[in-house]
Amino acid sequence: MVKKGDTYYSHSLSYIAWQRFKKNKLAMFGLIVIVLCMLVAVLGYTITPDPTPDANDQLLELSKKPPGFKVQILKDRKNEYTHHVNFFYKMMFGEVSDYRSIPFASYRFEGSDVILLEYTGENQRKGTEFKFNIADVVYAVKYNTAIESNVDKGYIEFYEFGTDQKIKKTIKELQGELTKNNIVTKKFILGTDPAGRDLLSRLIIGTRVSFSVGFVAVFISVIIGVLMGALAGYYRGRVDDLITWFINVVWSVPTLLLVIAITLALGKGFWQVFIAVGLTMWVEVARVIRGQIMSLREKEFIEAARALGFTNFRIIMKHILPNVMGPVIVISAANFAAAILIEAGLSFLGIGAQPPTASWGAMINAHRGYIIGDAPYLAFLPGMAIMLIVLAFVLLGNGLRDSLDTKVLDEEQVMY
Repeated sequence: MVKKGDTYYSHSLSYIAWQRFKKNKLAMFGLIVIVLCMLVAVLGYTITPDPTPDANDQLLELSKKPPGFKVQILKDRKNEYTHHVNFFYKMMFGEVSDYRSIPFASYRFEGSDVILLEYTGENQRKGTEFKFNIADVVYAVKYNTAIESNVDKGYIEFYEFGTDQKIKKTIKELQGELTKNNIVTKKFILGTDPAGRDLLSRLIIGTRVSFSVGFVAVFISVIIGVLMGALAGYYRGRVDDLITWFINVVWSVPTLLLVIAITLALGKGFWQVFIAVGLTMWVEVARVIRGQIMSLREKEFIEAARALGFTNFRIIMKHILPNVMGPVIVISAANFAAAILIEAGLSFLGIGAQPPTASWGAMINAHRGYIIGDAPYLAFLPGMAIMLIVLAFVLLGNGLRDSLDTKVLDEEQVMY
């Protein structure tokens, strides 16, 4: 009880647990890291420098560029309809670009054309030159129609894609639009990979892959584990013997081997990994739930519920499970970290998420040869991301275990 004025207030166990959790600095650090990573995973393509699906915009001219690299890009308008997507679709799946990115070292105008010097490296003086019509760069031009350039009179006529009306623009107008809208300086904060893709964008989307696997795997494991453990612990007898035997059989098989077998049976892919990991992580949940329920089913409040005529389903759902969810929460935090590691391992072996999906494990596998080369960060950065998020969940799980300790909570509630 806490006195405020002339009134006494009592605190719930959850309030006391949260107060104890906040005092654990390592656990709070883990929670903050998880929340930030979750926010990054949810926002996804809306915050990536490369918002294309799977952050897969490949610029082979920019292969293995170091962190902080800058280059000028010409945005060449594709001759196709504009890809209109809403905010939520872009956030979830990305957005197909309406432009083709062309890195270049320098440019100049010659009449109705823009001349680009091919980018071959920093401080270059020579290279191949490419010529593009200004109107074709700035606008989507209709197929099978000519671009009529009258340089002497200073204008260009063309048909825009999707219309039958001829458009007339002066060369100076088009040059101004191109300089303003189609020439940008792009900075790669973490550099590029060997395929010329933005590494930061790939890491951000990899966060979503890891969190998705963790959430789905933990959800599946909790549903199956709670169901099997509740049935075994409450009914006991032959039901308990059968479920316990099945738990021991699954428990005896190494988790990674079982995941590989399920993955090979279901096929390689993104969703197959979710199901495979989830189907192998329910055993520990079931064992803990079974033990907790077996100790609770003989308590006085359960006997009272039976005497009142409550059904077994109601007793389990309303009176038993709410009292055993503390250990489940702790186990789920540990399973979340284990699911991320398993997914990374499967992707590293090539049987997890398939290219071009941005998976941290697949990124390490693709770049492992550069560890002793000139670009070790290509493998170190996804490895550090895995280590940080797994450490955060381990710290969170330890903090939850300490803060949800039943004996300590009972003592502190008496003190309050």
